[in-house]
Amino acid sequence: MFAQLPIFQKLIRQLQRVPYLASKNVYRVAMYFLTTDQKAIEQLCATILEAKKAIQPCQHCFNWTEAGNQCSICSSDKRDKSVICVVETWHDLFAIENAGNFKGLYHVLGGALCPLEGIGPDQLTIDRLVKRVDDQIQEVIFATNPTPEGEATASYIWSKINTRPLQISKLASGVPIGSSLEYMDRVTIGKALIGRRPF
Repeated sequence: MFAQLPIFQKLIRQLQRVPYLASKNVYRVAMYFLTTDQKAIEQLCATILEAKKAIQPCQHCFNWTEAGNQCSICSSDKRDKSVICVVETWHDLFAIENAGNFKGLYHVLGGALCPLEGIGPDQLTIDRLVKRVDDQIQEVIFATNPTPEGEATASYIWSKINTRPLQISKLASGVPIGSSLEYMDRVTIGKALIGRRPF
């Protein structure tokens, strides 16, 4: 049916590159774009480009920020700057923040170690985390996902900082094995943070 529409096929191929967009919805999204007012589409495209230009990683924790070098969490006077919670992605940071129990700082790694996919320490922000762990830091909490990759990442970081005089802990076992923080409810995340144990 769509074989005679090469530009439409090009649009479909671009939409298929968007993560989290289910394949069964790709054609619906394409049809939405085709039937939506031209001005609305232009505004959407302009907003995406504006966001891409304005939103940058925080120079300290690699959370997203629009306000220069520091995100709102790193620059807040109400956060406990002696505790760093290490997460894999911004989605995980958001999940923990949404739980409302944690009042320290974060460090976003940008993923987890996975040699099979070519993701090593140099592809993550591990070195920057190690440099952040100074005399003012009293605790590092590993909130990496309970997957083989997440556990390997936490173990690797632990090997880099375990000689320093600080407490190293990880989320409690209330976090199911093989699950992702992004999809957990806030009560589970909150209890896991409160019940954290030494790494």
